[in-house]
Amino acid sequence: MSDFMNSAATRRLEEYFDTIGNVLDNKAQRASFAIYAMGLFGDGERKSIEPIACRVCTNPEDADAAHQRLLHFATDAKWSDHGVRRAAAKYAVDAMTKHEPIEVSIVDDTGFLKQGKHSVGVQRQYTGSAGKITNCQIGVSLSVATRREHIPIDFDLYLPISWTEDEKRRREARIPDDIVFKTKPELALAMIRHAVADEIPLGVLLGDSAYGTSAKFRCEVRELGLHYTLGVDPKTTVWCLDKRENPIGEKISVRDLAKRIDQQNGFRRCTWRKGTKEDLSAKFAVRRVGAVNYAGHAEPLWLIIEWRDGESEPANYFFSSLSKPLNKKRLIRIAMQRWRTERVYEDLKNELGLDHFEGRRYSGWHHHVSVALCCYAFIVAERVRRFPPSSRWPMEDYPQPLAA
Repeated sequence: MSDFMNSAATRRLEEYFDTIGNVLDNKAQRASFAIYAMGLFGDGERKSIEPIACRVCTNPEDADAAHQRLLHFATDAKWSDHGVRRAAAKYAVDAMTKHEPIEVSIVDDTGFLKQGKHSVGVQRQYTGSAGKITNCQIGVSLSVATRREHIPIDFDLYLPISWTEDEKRRREARIPDDIVFKTKPELALAMIRHAVADEIPLGVLLGDSAYGTSAKFRCEVRELGLHYTLGVDPKTTVWCLDKRENPIGEKISVRDLAKRIDQQNGFRRCTWRKGTKEDLSAKFAVRRVGAVNYAGHAEPLWLIIEWRDGESEPANYFFSSLSKPLNKKRLIRIAMQRWRTERVYEDLKNELGLDHFEGRRYSGWHHHVSVALCCYAFIVAERVRRFPPSSRWPMEDYPQPLAA
């Protein structure tokens, strides 16, 4: 952090903390927030509460008291996660959009690996972070991105039914009474609604098939005035459309439709990102189709099919609601931006201790994540100030490390 900061950046950090502090209730909370944030910015291997408290104390005898203050701030103190995250998001987005607009927003989820059974929301469940079913918590996130920068603005903890319907567990984790079971798409929609209400630009919404396969989710995104490009399950059925967007033939699954397309002439190779070692590319086909929406009506959509080299069938299918005529390569590159979220998760976990929280309470998890999001927002804003995007080079040519 010392290499990243100069006197001007230090002044901006103080002003930023003042902005966040205006959302907090009192002077003690503002002081604890600053200590906690600097602990996440620091070089310590573990960024949970006790190690942070020990590092800030020059006198070892004061460490226990500092630990108790931070523990109270993170687990028991009542302050608005939404308010703090909104202030951080607007700070970063204001810096990002001075140079280029928000192009996409991304809903996704990531795993927080755990050993025991008592951390709120933990159970054996699948997470892409491990690539398997394992003991973990799942956090659902909403991010926004320009061509070059990407910032997570909100997170929510997925609570399985094994938690929401267990009164003992609810009491121990201090889960609020108004928190009920919600699917991951329902959690994502709530965060999207908050962002729309907060007037945060979202661009085209991206997400994988866990979100896009839900016709209700797609319909509600459109009702919020947003366009989407979302993954869908291979079994999802569609009608092919003619040039006037009238249905042709019977309904067919997108998997079967893909296999009817000639691989030599119907698919075209597209390089969707330039990597540090090699270009990332695959073969794609784009078709105009109709899919039944939540209201039972056929909605005209673009179907994007990704077929990777050496695979026996396509890897991904996407529905896109974008109606304006688009270059197919541009349509594909929008869809493939979803994978940028994986790098953000990696930075948040490895550099800012996103998954280091060791408490068991519902509010503690959300408070910890809020401070981590605030730290990331400041870093992104500083990176944009120091290295504004050049119009000479496309986004894909830039590496995206956490620190400048």
